[in-house]
Amino acid sequence: MNITRENKTDLEFLIKVEIEESDYAEQVAKQLKSYKNKATVPGFRKGMAPMGLIQRMYKGSVVADVVNDLIANKLNEYFDAEKLDIIGSPLMNEDKTGQLDFDHEKGFVFYFDAALMPEVKIDWTKVQVPLNQIKVTPKEVEKQIEDIAMRMGSFETPDTIGENDYVYGKLEELDKNGNVKEGGVSTFMSFSLNDLKDKEMKPLFVGKKAEEKVRFTVNKAFSASDIQTKLRLDEAAAKKFKSEVELTISGCSRITPHEVNEEFFGKVFPGEGIKDLATFKKKLSKDIEEGNREQCRVLYVNQVRKALMDNFDTSMPEAFLKRWIVSRIDKDKNASDVEAEWNDKYVPGLKWEMIDVALSKIGDLEPTQNEIVDAVKDLLRRQDVPAEGETKQQIEERLEQSARTIAKDRENIARIVDRLRTDKVFAIFESQLKPEPEKVSMKEFEQRCKQ
Repeated sequence: MNITRENKTDLEFLIKVEIEESDYAEQVAKQLKSYKNKATVPGFRKGMAPMGLIQRMYKGSVVADVVNDLIANKLNEYFDAEKLDIIGSPLMNEDKTGQLDFDHEKGFVFYFDAALMPEVKIDWTKVQVPLNQIKVTPKEVEKQIEDIAMRMGSFETPDTIGENDYVYGKLEELDKNGNVKEGGVSTFMSFSLNDLKDKEMKPLFVGKKAEEKVRFTVNKAFSASDIQTKLRLDEAAAKKFKSEVELTISGCSRITPHEVNEEFFGKVFPGEGIKDLATFKKKLSKDIEEGNREQCRVLYVNQVRKALMDNFDTSMPEAFLKRWIVSRIDKDKNASDVEAEWNDKYVPGLKWEMIDVALSKIGDLEPTQNEIVDAVKDLLRRQDVPAEGETKQQIEERLEQSARTIAKDRENIARIVDRLRTDKVFAIFESQLKPEPEKVSMKEFEQRCKQ
């Protein structure tokens, strides 16, 4: 077997693969022997058909399969040996290869078109992106404590609605005469009385019981986004919806917040030994900072990525890539479709793939299995409630075993893998750009995320 290449452009080249019978004969003989032993041919007992007949029936297809597998393996070996970093995958040059007769020919010559991954040289001096650092205010810490206390609170379903209760029931749109509107909005909904936009509407609900009815104007009670979610409307319809409605109450639920005490501190941060509110707030503030830091890193990575894309000036083998997309990626598209969507749909992804290759030469971007297991274990640890009498070693062994089981299924942990990969990309950007953190409020950060 002989492989040679001929450069067509700086990036594109033609590969010539010459195969002789000795390259594939042994493997074909094994395959045909296996076919003979399994084949059921009319007029012969199973496995007793003459080899000559088996060859006439199957040899062409077997030679084709063996030769194609051989080519795929040898081409990969060739690219590795020659240190050729190709983009996409080789495409058969059908005009030069011609029609091959696997039934009768013994030697074959294949031609393939291929292209090199363009070398991307990143000019870091053109990237000017701030690294946000969100300030944690005492008010945000207090709000977080309230939210956690509610999540850990006791749940009950009283007969009568209280002023902080969760209400649920059937809502129906009314017409101008105060009757249920035919074809109008009709849906089951639930909401907290604390969600009401106009707090003066609370008395309409407080003291009511199941089966009682309450009439109110929706856009006075809820924001457009709440109307969209709670009434299951599209955005445009939610903005226009100003009708009076009637809610037939089904019931209510009440959560009594957990008392903020030493027991509460232990549930939120098990094993930390926190005994006073000041220490708890300090620890909680650090946790909020860490969560905010992750959001800031994601925004930073996205903004640097955009800057790299905007400054991308490397040429790519367009003609080859367009053929490759039609042949291997979007097989339901034709050349005209790809041409029409080239700049908007395909170029951004190809640019980022090429930048990705350049970044991977600076540092490893893919999380290792151990890194994934550690991340899953850390997530499990935050939610874990140790069994009574369980030792620290037993806890670690149990979490390790659970994490390794979960980490085997990449679909279930896709978000964790994405986060780890983002962390690795961020580390590269940080090392190259050395950004100075810029302190911003949460509101300022949210505005920057929308830009």
